[in-house]
Amino acid sequence: MRLTGKLDYVEMAATGGTLDRVKAFYSAAFSWSFTDYGPTYSAFSEGLDGGFQADAGEATAKPLPVLYSEDLEETLVAVETAGGTLSSSRSFHFLAAGGFHFVDPAGNEMAVWSE
Repeated sequence: MRLTGKLDYVEMAATGGTLDRVKAFYSAAFSWSFTDYGPTYSAFSEGLDGGFQADAGEATAKPLPVLYSEDLEETLVAVETAGGTLSSSRSFHFLAAGGFHFVDPAGNEMAVWSE
């Protein structure tokens, strides 16, 4: 098994006092749990480890994590119910087969796809 180059962690900004809102969003939409490391950082381990940094400052480039869903309709409803906003600012080949982009309460854009 090749470990070098394996995507293992993603860190995203949660600036402007949005850390609690971001945690509430991912808990509601995807049942994520968090471990807080001080008042400005909260980590998650949901198949891919990562965290939200509240005092990161304005990032010039943000990552676009891609989430997998077994049921896109159910996931779409969960994202919107939790306060996510649908986005179509980027286009990827896999989205043609089924997927969508959304923006979370902190302004992080993400994608969801399914086979």
